Order: sequence, then structure tokens, then C-alpha cells
Amino acid sequence: MEIQEYKMSPQEIAANEQYVRRANREIFENKMPVQTLGKDEFLKILLTQLAHQDPTAPMEDKEFIAQMAQFSTLEQMSGMARDFAQLKTILIGSEAQASLGKGVELVDGEEIIQGTVKAVSRGDNPEILVNGSVYQWDQVTSVFAE
Repeated sequence: MEIQEYKMSPQEIAANEQYVRRANREIFENKMPVQTLGKDEFLKILLTQLAHQDPTAPMEDKEFIAQMAQFSTLEQMSGMARDFAQLKTILIGSEAQASLGKGVELVDGEEIIQGTVKAVSRGDNPEILVNGSVYQWDQVTSVFAE
């Protein structure tokens, strides 16, 4: 049995390069450059690699496994980032809720305001009611017992 060598013709090479340029334009068009790849970009690159690899020299098993491990790690890190963002929101909300009935000092522009927290709203950016006015929780510089 004779093994035939396969070489891409110049037309196939040109078509492949055109496809890659088009895919790159789709990925990066109208997007701000980012320092890291997301899972969607990683999958597009992996699929493009697999679709256009030389049939006489396919990707090594080790390379494929390494790339899949990288994808798995990326997916886990994305999940952790979402979880940490959710935890941050919960902690900020809890901190704001705990200030209810306590004295606070906050900065509003150049003015420093002191008063008692009468109400707290929930959400990603809690608001507090102090001296009849509503302020963002991130304006608070200190909390104290009255």
C-alpha cells in the first residue's frame, strides 16, 4: 500500500488564507482590543485549527489535550470570576444593611455629611437614606455606633 503525499494547491492555500482573514475580521471588527481571549474566541481558534490542519500532519494528541485543558481552565476561571462578582455584591449589600440605624460619615462632592442611616436599598449599588437624602453606599467613608 502506497501512501500518497497531499500538498495544498496554491488556490487552496489562498482560499485558506482568505478564510482565516475573514474569520479574524469577524472576531475583531468593531471590538476594542482585549488582553485575554474569551472562551468564544478560544473555541473559534481551535475549530479553525482543526478544520484547516494538514491531513498528512494532524494535530498531535498531546497538543489537543493541552488545548482542551486550557479551555477547561478558562471556563473554570470565568465561572470563578462570576462567583466572585456575585459574592462582592452580596458582601456590599450586607455591609450596607448592617449600617441601618448607625451613624455614618460620607462625602458628597466636597461636603462631608454625618447622620444616621434610616433606610437601605438593596441591589448591586445599595443606596442609603441619611438626613432625608439618598446617597450611594460607596460615598460612605466611615460607620460608627451612635
